[in-house]
Amino acid sequence: MARMSMFALKPAWDAMTAKRRSLLYGAAFAPALLLAGCAVEVENTQAAQEVARLSRPPGSVAIGWRVFQNKCASCHGAAATGTANGPDLLPRVRDMGSRQFVSLVLKRYDWNLPAAQAGSEGAAREALIDDILERRRNFKPTMPAWDGEPIVTTHIVDIHAYLSARAQGTQGPGRPLP
Repeated sequence: MARMSMFALKPAWDAMTAKRRSLLYGAAFAPALLLAGCAVEVENTQAAQEVARLSRPPGSVAIGWRVFQNKCASCHGAAATGTANGPDLLPRVRDMGSRQFVSLVLKRYDWNLPAAQAGSEGAAREALIDDILERRRNFKPTMPAWDGEPIVTTHIVDIHAYLSARAQGTQGPGRPLP
């Protein structure tokens, strides 16, 4: 009789085991499905970081900060926000591309001066020189052309990277992390 009752319970046991097995498989499958979803998120994060890296101007913010402190901060202030001797650079650099920045810093004396007038010849050029000399006499300094300064010309892209980061708000006024 004991054997008979054991055989009678076997189908119920198999049915219960199948239910448990399906629950066990489901419990194992759910975390795997969640982990697969996380893997897609990690890939998207990497792509977003890559897009952000490619959208930054070329150059090193840390090196640009160092050169700026050495060559530019005396007029424009340590945070590039301006002093009595030089204007706030952040609003000027915010929408400026690398090429325009390099041209202004290396070749032109006055950032407010139109490019055509800066490269002019003859009487217009003489008037420009007189204006620059007059500003010097009245203690209204103008931006010097830095094309003869090896440190500035070598690191002009780094200076632009630093000022762009400051203008965009991704770099604070202090020393950047290397």
